[in-house]
Amino acid sequence: MKTSNSLLHDLLQTLPSLRCQVYFKSSLTALSHAMEDLILVGIDKPLVIANFQQERYYLQETRRYQRIAQRTDQVYVLAAPEANFKRLSDPLVTIPFHPEDALAQEWHLIIIGKKYSACIVCQEYASPVDGSSLDQARQFKGIWTFDREVNIAAAKLLMEKILNYRPDLASKIEVARQRYGLTQVNSDRTADNRVLEIDARLFTDRLVTYLQNSQYKQIKAYRTITKKERQERLINTISTAIRQSLNPEEIFAVTVKELSQVFSPCRCLLYPYHPTEKLTPIEYEALAHGLTSLKGKVWSLAKHPLFQTILSQDKVVAIADTTQDLGIQAHPDLSKQLQEFGIRSCLVVSIRYHQKWLGILELHHCSSEPLIWDDSDKSLVEAIATQVAVALIQAQAYTNLETLNHQLAALERTQSNLIAIVGHELRTPLSTIQVCLESIANEPDMPIEFQQTMLQTALADSERMRRLIQDFLTLSRLEGGMLNWHIEPVSLQTILELVISSLRKTQTEDRTLPAIFLELPSDLPLVLADGDGLTEVASKLLDNACKFTDSKGKVTIRAQILNVEENGSQGKEKKSPPAIEVIIADTGRGIEPNQLEAIFARFYQEEGFMQRTIGGTGLGLAICRQIVGKLGGKIWATSQGRGRGSEFHFTIPIAPTI
Repeated sequence: MKTSNSLLHDLLQTLPSLRCQVYFKSSLTALSHAMEDLILVGIDKPLVIANFQQERYYLQETRRYQRIAQRTDQVYVLAAPEANFKRLSDPLVTIPFHPEDALAQEWHLIIIGKKYSACIVCQEYASPVDGSSLDQARQFKGIWTFDREVNIAAAKLLMEKILNYRPDLASKIEVARQRYGLTQVNSDRTADNRVLEIDARLFTDRLVTYLQNSQYKQIKAYRTITKKERQERLINTISTAIRQSLNPEEIFAVTVKELSQVFSPCRCLLYPYHPTEKLTPIEYEALAHGLTSLKGKVWSLAKHPLFQTILSQDKVVAIADTTQDLGIQAHPDLSKQLQEFGIRSCLVVSIRYHQKWLGILELHHCSSEPLIWDDSDKSLVEAIATQVAVALIQAQAYTNLETLNHQLAALERTQSNLIAIVGHELRTPLSTIQVCLESIANEPDMPIEFQQTMLQTALADSERMRRLIQDFLTLSRLEGGMLNWHIEPVSLQTILELVISSLRKTQTEDRTLPAIFLELPSDLPLVLADGDGLTEVASKLLDNACKFTDSKGKVTIRAQILNVEENGSQGKEKKSPPAIEVIIADTGRGIEPNQLEAIFARFYQEEGFMQRTIGGTGLGLAICRQIVGKLGGKIWATSQGRGRGSEFHFTIPIAPTI
């Protein structure tokens, strides 16, 4: 049976003085729960009539109404059936109504007890378009009151509608009418007002409690949303920094700065790390005001076995209270270390990429109260560690690519130099030899002195070609490790005197050597070297010095004994055996300071090969570096700049005494 008018319509006709208000669903939910709580916490056994519109709305409150039905035997629940609502029964009474009944658009809750009464009678008049996401924004128009007269009137009207659907409930409803005075309205308004004043205060307390609880949930939800927003902003900031820069230093600095702002008060550390490598001082740190800095210190937290085992399994180390953690307390040294820097809670994450160790990210909570790291905290730091790992791999790949590009560019320059220099150095003497031989062959009557000159020129240029080819072969064998060395004690003075003598024999009218001075200590010990290799080095360095020094200048050859400490200070931490340092100084052209390392590269030419005033292939110093390195020494150059001369230094180990 379908009823016609809505309950609100009938109530307003019965009591014309009533004035309707507009309520959102969230407000009606709060009011309904507060009214229901009065039943659950009280001792009265009131009449309860509730209309839920649809069965699905009731299903959300089923357990609550089952508890209410345990308090009173007069509970009536109305709803348009959608599933098994018709079959629901004790301990409460269900009244399914026609889906097109006006009740399907109304929200009713009527409670009438001996000491209090309250009711909500509302009709829905505005619903959001998207009911799934904006359900709490649904609007209802109606009344909410403690007035007993209104409550009784509403109950009588609603009971008539119940009887229309459930005539079998007539005897039960008659009991309710007699028990709760629904047959007539109590004329003792003073007593009713006194009762209602008490009921209103109790109801208000319950309602305020409910609203406060809802507000707390909103604040908690807001805090969660705010935290997630800050975390997303942090990840976006770090991701942006990674996209904008491939410089690890910039990425590290941004990471610790942003992460420290999320967790406060705290200390945030980020440092390179590998279990098998030596720790380096902390460089990247973000610190809350008043905390002790770890920057510049060697921090060994990740190296401790307690942490290292967990980190190696790609797990997060999350300790809520370092003063109570049993694992930390079992290691007094670790506990002392944490207390020294005020670390009450800590979160440690490894930065790894495909099982490759890159670094460690640490958060230190430094407060009097411990911090329980939740899953979102761990996930956030892990996500940032992953971003940093990707950034480091990208930066390394970019650096490797740059290095490879430089190497390819250098190789291309070397190839170009090789073609240009070799072509020039081979073609020039070959042309001279050809001209000389053709002249002798075609001019049989040439004077003998001219023939001798032609032959000497051809022989000189053939020797020049021989040396060029020999340099190529020597460098190739040195770089390929194909030379056999005969290491033995040799006299440095003898080799230098032999080189000087050979060089002076090359002096001609066209080439006048500068003055050469040999200044060696009288007690110079023997050196441990290959005689031919050492002769090659001395010869090329001395020839270079004379080549770039005019005849009015001078070349000085000196030597000094280096002890263990001096020799070890040349750039290696590992101590080297005693050695002799040889210095070949000239007063010639000099070298620009930014070229002092480049001159040892293959095919290096100070001048363009077509504009050169000094011949050569640019292989001499490259050969010298290879030989000295094979003999266990070092070679380098110094100069004050253009026109201020230069010095070439190389070291050779001293032969052990028997």
